[in-house]
Amino acid sequence: MNVLKPHISLNVSNIDASVAFYEKAFGARASKRRPGYAKFDLASPSLNLTMQEAARTGVNASHFGVQVASTEDVLEAKSRFEAAELKTFTEEDTACCYAVQDKVWIEDPDGNSWEVFVVKGDAAVMGSQLAIPSKSDAACCAPGCCVPSKLNDAAAR
Repeated sequence: MNVLKPHISLNVSNIDASVAFYEKAFGARASKRRPGYAKFDLASPSLNLTMQEAARTGVNASHFGVQVASTEDVLEAKSRFEAAELKTFTEEDTACCYAVQDKVWIEDPDGNSWEVFVVKGDAAVMGSQLAIPSKSDAACCAPGCCVPSKLNDAAAR
């Protein structure tokens, strides 16, 4: 099987706000726009992302991510997100899903969390606890952990 790229389809409550967010996050314009619909067909990261406008029904996903090759790539993504005025949350040398990772998180207008991460090695544990009070008892990589619900701003860092 030749995998071309991951595909993610999101239900979003406001297509215009979501398109504006993802154009900033990816540094690319939507490749297709229709009433209530948008598509990003990206080469880097290799991703087919579609969105359709629908009423919010609750949390429909844990989180989404893009794995990169190095910590420098994570830092480059963080810089690009901040230059686009997106709020970020970073983790360094964190244990998540039995791996040591560096990562930066962003959150779209509907609360979908995205991580850009690098795997630096194996970890003996599923995850470390985040310093987010509402998330302190959650297991890593499960809904509610490793997915910051409140992203920090520059003043909080």
